[in-house]
Amino acid sequence: MKKLVLFTLFCITSTLFSQSIALQSFATGFSSPVAIVNAGDSRLFVVQRGGAIRILNANGTINATNFLTIPSTTVLAGGERGLLGLAFHPNYATNGYFYVNYTRVGDGATVIARYSVNTTDANIANPASAQILLTVSQPYSNHNGGSLAFGPDGYLYIGMGDGGSGGDPQNYAQNINSLLGKMLRIDVDNGTPYSIPAGNPFAGATPGADEIWAVGVRNPWKFSFDRNTGDLWIADVGQNSVEEINKALPTEAGLNYGWKCYEGNSVFSTVGCGPIANYKFPIATYPYGGGYCSVTGGYSYTGLLYPNFQNKYFFADYCANRIGWIPTSGGTITWTAPFSGGLATFGEDVNGELYVAGVSGGIIYKINDTSLGTADFVNEGFSVYPNPAEEMVTLKNPNLSAIKQIVLNDASGKIVGTFHPTTGTETTLSVQNLTSGIYFLSIETANGEWHRTKLMKN
Repeated sequence: MKKLVLFTLFCITSTLFSQSIALQSFATGFSSPVAIVNAGDSRLFVVQRGGAIRILNANGTINATNFLTIPSTTVLAGGERGLLGLAFHPNYATNGYFYVNYTRVGDGATVIARYSVNTTDANIANPASAQILLTVSQPYSNHNGGSLAFGPDGYLYIGMGDGGSGGDPQNYAQNINSLLGKMLRIDVDNGTPYSIPAGNPFAGATPGADEIWAVGVRNPWKFSFDRNTGDLWIADVGQNSVEEINKALPTEAGLNYGWKCYEGNSVFSTVGCGPIANYKFPIATYPYGGGYCSVTGGYSYTGLLYPNFQNKYFFADYCANRIGWIPTSGGTITWTAPFSGGLATFGEDVNGELYVAGVSGGIIYKINDTSLGTADFVNEGFSVYPNPAEEMVTLKNPNLSAIKQIVLNDASGKIVGTFHPTTGTETTLSVQNLTSGIYFLSIETANGEWHRTKLMKN
């Protein structure tokens, strides 16, 4: 008869070792996934470079029908081109608007377009609802940027590469009249089809393109906002010497990140450049070479399951297939051992837990802390013991009514059971239908804290 065995509980640790970061396969079968986004609910929306957006559910299943398919007659895909970005409006639950970034057939120009969800089926978009907001010409096939995200100010931010080739031959990134090599910011709730936020540095009569929020980026391959602090993290791919990570607040409009005057902290070409004080330098860099070649931006961790991950920003290098992290206050990069699959994008679910996709393998992984690093159940008054005869797990606590929920996950992070205790001092959870393997039992208390232990069913 199968039985459940309680693992030894792990205590809180003060240091996150690189060995404790593990990738657990969450879902497979995607084709060139390049973005993972949530819409404020339990679903994840996976963007495929070829033009499809697919829905990945919390239990790891994938909807048979795509949320949206932009046809190959519209999206020019391949290399650094394709459907590259997705952002849901902050009021998506009521207005149903979402925004995409793709390169179009014909000339490879970047297109920012708005779509609407189907009014009768929340799992399908309305393909006829497309409205083009912005088009930016692309002189070359590479360095298209591609990320979209709404900031805490409610505006839509757009990451634009320098137009491609190498060394920014037309110096677009420092040209304030070009949208290339820039971070853009627009107000999609006003104007036709948008308006310019008053705080943009070149808004109105000020010389320069109104949409620009910051200048001097080379190819911002993924940026994100910390939803607790509002910090904006931008990973900017280097030329052939330095990969860089930048950090700013939405209130810091008008920053110049330096390209191509500087590559990271190093001089690239200062012909026609201003004093060094004019530029915003990275919070972290690492050298190109030795297997490292292209930074993939991620997220600062805001979830609750892994306290060791708190106050850390996670990213990756596409070529080295390693995940790195730095303290959100800055500091030395810590790298994991190599993974596989070409780590091309991170994702954040509605609870702040992190995912990463291998673009070549088509696998979505959940990022786990194998050291657990959570509060000891015993210290919090919890106790757990198995009842192998009945294939039950019993949870005891002096005040179960103060517990919001109990969640059981498998080793990949998929939810296999959710329980809501009522009153009393103990509750019993059935594990009869679970297959053999490792599981995690998580408890959310009334104050929003999570406590976790590890179980195994033989």
